[in-house]
Amino acid sequence: MSIYLIFVLVYLSALIFVGARKARSIKTQGDFALAGRGLSSFVLTGTLLATWIGTGSIFGNSEEAYSVGVAAWVIPLSGAVGIFVLTLLAHRVRRQDNFTIQDILERSFGPLSRIIGTITLTLAYVIIVSYQYRAGAAIVEQIAPSLPHVWAIIMVAVFVTLYTYLAGMYSVAYTDVVNGLLMLVGFMIAIPILLVKVGGLDGLWQALPAAKQSFTGHYSFGTLISILLPSLLLILGDANLYARFFSAKSPEAARKSARWMLGTVLVVEWMIIFLAIIGVALVQKGIIAEPQNIGHIAVQIAFYALPPFLGAMLMATIIAIVVSTADSYLLAPASSIVRDVYQRFVKPEANDKELVQVSRLTVLVLGAIALAMAFASKEFFSVSLFAYTLYGASITPALLAALFWKGVHPKAGTASMVVGLVTALLWKFFQTQNMLPTWVVEQGIDAVVPAAGLAFLTLILGSMLMKKPVNHT
Repeated sequence: MSIYLIFVLVYLSALIFVGARKARSIKTQGDFALAGRGLSSFVLTGTLLATWIGTGSIFGNSEEAYSVGVAAWVIPLSGAVGIFVLTLLAHRVRRQDNFTIQDILERSFGPLSRIIGTITLTLAYVIIVSYQYRAGAAIVEQIAPSLPHVWAIIMVAVFVTLYTYLAGMYSVAYTDVVNGLLMLVGFMIAIPILLVKVGGLDGLWQALPAAKQSFTGHYSFGTLISILLPSLLLILGDANLYARFFSAKSPEAARKSARWMLGTVLVVEWMIIFLAIIGVALVQKGIIAEPQNIGHIAVQIAFYALPPFLGAMLMATIIAIVVSTADSYLLAPASSIVRDVYQRFVKPEANDKELVQVSRLTVLVLGAIALAMAFASKEFFSVSLFAYTLYGASITPALLAALFWKGVHPKAGTASMVVGLVTALLWKFFQTQNMLPTWVVEQGIDAVVPAAGLAFLTLILGSMLMKKPVNHT
C-alpha cells in the first residue's frame, strides 16, 4: 500500500470518526445547520478559510495560473475586497439571529424573495458541489489509476454526502479547523522545497515562457472584470459564510473571525497560484510531465516532484480543500430548503426531530443530483465562475440592499433577483451557441457583467420609481 493511499485513508477515516461522534450532539435543526450557535472565533476562522478555499482555488485558479503565468496574482484580490466588507458586516449579521440569508431577504422583500433565493442558491451550490466531486475523483484516480473514472466520482460523492449527512455544521466546522491548518502547513512546506528544485526564484523566472512573465499585460479590461466580479459578488452574499457568522457564539466572535479570514485567505490563494507557476517551471525543465488537465497541476506536483512523504502531505492538503468545500456547499442548500421552503411554507409545525430527518434526507437528494451533474463538464475555472455568477448576480445585490439601503422597494428587490438569474442563464446559453456579438467575445465579457449590471439597475431604478421605503430591523 502506497504512502499516498495511507495518508488519504487515515485522513478520510478521521473525518468520518468525527462526524459520527458529533452526530450524537444533533438534537435540533439549529444544531444541524448552525452548530447550536456556539462556535468560537478560532473555530470560525478555520471553517471560513476551509470553506472559501475550494476546488475553484486549487484546481480553477491553478488552471488559470498555469495558463497565463504571473498575471494570475490578481485573481484573489476581488475576494479580499469582499472579505474586508464582511469584516464590517459580520457582527451586525450575527446580532440579528437569522437562520439563513433568506430570512434577511424576506424581511425586506417578502416571501417570494425567499423562494427565489432558495432556488438560486440551490442551483448554484449544487453546481459547485458537482465539480468538487470531479476534483476529488482526480486525486482518487491518481492514487488508484486502475479505478474507472465513473467509480472514482461516485466514491467521492458517497463520502462527501455521508459525511455531511452525519452531523451537519457540527462535523463540518470542527474538522475545517484541521483542514485550514493543513492547507497552511502543507503549502508552506512544499513551496520552498519546490523552489530549490527549479533553481530558486531566478531559475523559476528563467524557466517561464515570455508570455507568462507579464504581471499586467495578459488580461483585457473586460476579461479582468469577468474574472474578478463573480468572486466578489459570491463572497459578499455567500450563504456558507453567513451561516458561519450565524453560528458564532457572539457578534464579536463573528467580527474577529472575519478579520482573521482576510489574511489567511490571501496567503493561501497566493500560495496556490505560486505553486501552479512553479509547476510551469517544473514542466519546462522536464522534472514532471504536463498533466492532461492542467487544472490538476498540483496533483502532478504532489506525486512526481516531491519526496513521497511530503507529496502525500500535499495530497492530503488538496483533499482537505476539496472535502471542506464540498460538504459546506452541500449543507447550505439542504438547510435552506428545509428552513426556507419546508418549514416556512409546507409544514411550519414540524418539530426538531422531523426537521433534522428532513435535513439529512435533503442532503442525500442534493448529493445525488450533484453526482449526476458531475459528468457534465471537465473544466473547473469557467464552471466555477458561472456558478459564482448565478448566485452573485441574483442574490448579492438584493442582500446588500436589504442590509444597507432603507429606501429599497420590496418589488424592486425581488425583481432584481429574477433579472440577475435570468440574464446569467440566457447569456450563458447565447455564449455556448456562439450567438454573442463579436466585440463581446473579443473583449472577454462574461455573463457576470450584464447579469450583475442589470440586477443593480433594476434594484436602483425600481426603488426610485416606486419610492416606497421599507422598515429594517
